[in-house]
Amino acid sequence: MQDKQHRVLVGMSGGIDSSAVCIMLQEQGYEVVGVTMRTWDIPSHFSSPSQEQPDEVMEAQALAARLGIEHHVADVREEFRKVIVQYFIDEYMHGRTPNPCVMCNPLFKERILCEWADRTNCAWIATGHYCRLEDRNGYRYIITGDDPAKDQSYFLWKLPQDILKRMLFPLGGMTKTEVRAYLASKGFEAKAKGGESMEICFIDKDYRLFLKEHCPDIDEQIGPGWFVDSKGVKLGQHKGFAYYTIGQRKGLEIALGKPAYVLKINPAKNTVMLGDAQMLLSEYMLVEDVNVINREELFSCPSLSVRIRYRSRPIPCKVAELSDGRLLVKFAEEASAITPGQSAVFYDGNRVLGGAFIAFQQGVKKLATENQDKFPG
Repeated sequence: MQDKQHRVLVGMSGGIDSSAVCIMLQEQGYEVVGVTMRTWDIPSHFSSPSQEQPDEVMEAQALAARLGIEHHVADVREEFRKVIVQYFIDEYMHGRTPNPCVMCNPLFKERILCEWADRTNCAWIATGHYCRLEDRNGYRYIITGDDPAKDQSYFLWKLPQDILKRMLFPLGGMTKTEVRAYLASKGFEAKAKGGESMEICFIDKDYRLFLKEHCPDIDEQIGPGWFVDSKGVKLGQHKGFAYYTIGQRKGLEIALGKPAYVLKINPAKNTVMLGDAQMLLSEYMLVEDVNVINREELFSCPSLSVRIRYRSRPIPCKVAELSDGRLLVKFAEEASAITPGQSAVFYDGNRVLGGAFIAFQQGVKKLATENQDKFPG
């Protein structure tokens, strides 16, 4: 009978980080089982015309063979397309800017890893994410990784407690440079020199081209609309609201004699509001689809901060709950380019308290005025 408590399933991408995780866990005495998810085939990831599997799958298989570990390939392409890729397309079609990695972790990757862990009799699940874990008051919290340039805590706020309590993040206390050095020291010099993974794993081109390829009738569904100023005055035509995102300056293809930024997107009217950088600033933000570990802790935290995009600096804030379940966030200093669809992740220092999706901001100033009493001091 295999000892389940000493068996760990590793999500193997074939890259630097998951390779290091496999070696580390073996050294710590775990019996490692690898699973590589084949999610989306990108033509450039097939080095040979006769290749049946993408490069990352073959690299993971080669590493598993070299380390002598059990390895499986999970072909989840169809489900990935239906769940994650469709979400990505739908968000742009509704005027929001999606966070596919945030949705992929709880809805897809970690769920599939759990299924495979149960199937292969593994108590634990490990990935190459740069973050750590901490148990406090009966809850398990995600802690930022020690490498600020690689910290991935922002993407994991939707992970439920039952999955977090099975997770291991061996790289959380290391920098990327240290991980490369570790791999090289174990005889994997070529792997240690490998490149970084793509920001969105299923896109190797401009997202607008991806939308056109996988939603061929997008231009018929949406069609051209109007750029407008803050007073609603038409400034010129645009190609369709799905091709723009809040804060965008380049690629607008309109000459106004001064730099212009996307301030708001109105999918119902197919309008894109333009203005200067100062007009992107906001003291308040509305968020929805809230997932926090302990709501009382969130509302009472004296050192609460929020990160509104990956790699952005956390901004000190206060939070109040509205009657419809949304949260109204008040920044200690103005934030720029509040982007519907992106994640707002709440921190107490380096500890993730939870997160939410940034909502459309219509009416936020009125709500702020009506709820001033919820922000004493």
